[in-house]
Amino acid sequence: MSLISVVLPAKNEQGNIGQLIQEIHQSLHQQYSFEIVITDDGSDDRTVQEAIDMAQFCGCALQVLSHSHSCGQSTGVYSAVCYAKGDWIITSDADGQNDPADYPKLIMLAQQQRQTHFCIAGFRHQRLDTPWVRFQSRFANAIRQLLLGDGVPDSGCGLKLFPKKTFMLLPYFDHMHRFLPALIKRLGGEVVICPVNHRERNAGASNYNVWNRLWVGVVDLLGVIWLRQRTKYPSSVTVRFDSNDESSVNNP
Repeated sequence: MSLISVVLPAKNEQGNIGQLIQEIHQSLHQQYSFEIVITDDGSDDRTVQEAIDMAQFCGCALQVLSHSHSCGQSTGVYSAVCYAKGDWIITSDADGQNDPADYPKLIMLAQQQRQTHFCIAGFRHQRLDTPWVRFQSRFANAIRQLLLGDGVPDSGCGLKLFPKKTFMLLPYFDHMHRFLPALIKRLGGEVVICPVNHRERNAGASNYNVWNRLWVGVVDLLGVIWLRQRTKYPSSVTVRFDSNDESSVNNP
């Protein structure tokens, strides 16, 4: 099958990124051709060097991109996808809380797709976060379902698979990574939910808190609703005449 690009937006993930690359290699290398694409989003630790050292040790293909300053997770994903060489993209959190052992499950579901555009979205059905974080997520997901109805029970899960060509058709904006299923549905694509594992991070601290988990996304949510309401696609298109097509010229 075609090359798969595993996209990891990373900021200060020293102590996590090396083990994650090793686990990705162990999960994929026997069955799939893959590369890892990391966007270093303004790290001030050894994230990049740790990633390079482990990729060289494992012998897996690696691209590392660097932002001169922190631009956020969505921009990290966008930069990496633009440079990715694979036809399919797997996005995953660089802190190691998404389990690479789940990647083959997403790939298997993607292989069953007949739609041009699709998204296999991870669902952390047994989360290990604190009760307060779980409450935030339940509240945010309930609001999303009420307003968007995209059928995604866990919008905060970073583990997703989609075609690169699908992603490149989507409108870019900050925090767009949280709305990928809804944006792909806007193209007429299929969204499939896949239960996945959730793990504790090994090192460091999360870059997110209650404000950027819940309240910052309100404007983006309204924007996605506006986009969906303004989207119109024909059910089919028939070519009536093409001057570059000899059959059209000879058989009007």
